[in-house]
Amino acid sequence: MNARSNLPHVLIIEDEPDLVRVLEYNLQSAGFETRSVGRAGEALRVAQAVEPDVILLDLMLPDGSGSDVCRALKSGASTKHIPVIMVTARGEEIDRVVGFELGADDYVVKPFSVRELILRIRAILRRTDTDQPPAGAEPDVVTFGRLRVDRTAHRVYVDDAEVVLTALEFRLLTTLIDRRNRVQSRDTLLSDVWGLQLHVETRTVDTHIKRLREKLAAAGDYIHTVRGVGYRFASNPDDPG
Repeated sequence: MNARSNLPHVLIIEDEPDLVRVLEYNLQSAGFETRSVGRAGEALRVAQAVEPDVILLDLMLPDGSGSDVCRALKSGASTKHIPVIMVTARGEEIDRVVGFELGADDYVVKPFSVRELILRIRAILRRTDTDQPPAGAEPDVVTFGRLRVDRTAHRVYVDDAEVVLTALEFRLLTTLIDRRNRVQSRDTLLSDVWGLQLHVETRTVDTHIKRLREKLAAAGDYIHTVRGVGYRFASNPDDPG
């Protein structure tokens, strides 16, 4: 294999040749390097060998489930840090929830806008860069009632029990905490957490908030819904919302 360039690298795991050609052409035109595989059986091997910056993962593959591929990617030592965007024809809420439970960073439903997909990829790359703590930084720990957040270690605890969050869930939580007692609209969260500056469905925010609350259990009550507007983190642990 040739030496890898300095361009951001996208691994496309998709079995539809026409869609692969469209994605490769548009991504390469937008300044990305691409590699494509069409089968679940080779996806993990190639991901481990290439270590791409982002993975586009179709859920319906001819020899296996994209969900199983995502689970394997997120449990592998050399691949768990790689952001995964699921690309699928299944757009029901339950499908999105399952995808995010597996650790997917974003979820795009076919048919989709290639331009929007590229913007989502760039947003994830920006998030990945800004989420890395500076070398030598002191631990930045926030304690709020039953919740403890260690920003530097990217770890969250509820009643001293660790809660495993995806990178995006962690960023969503810390954004809400930093702006506690201030209402955040769904559009604001899409812009500031997802990095998306275009109008897209805001159900993505609702799905992530629902999953975040479930993971936080009792501490999930600190995230309040403001009907017709968005969400607000409590001003203090005893704030009933």
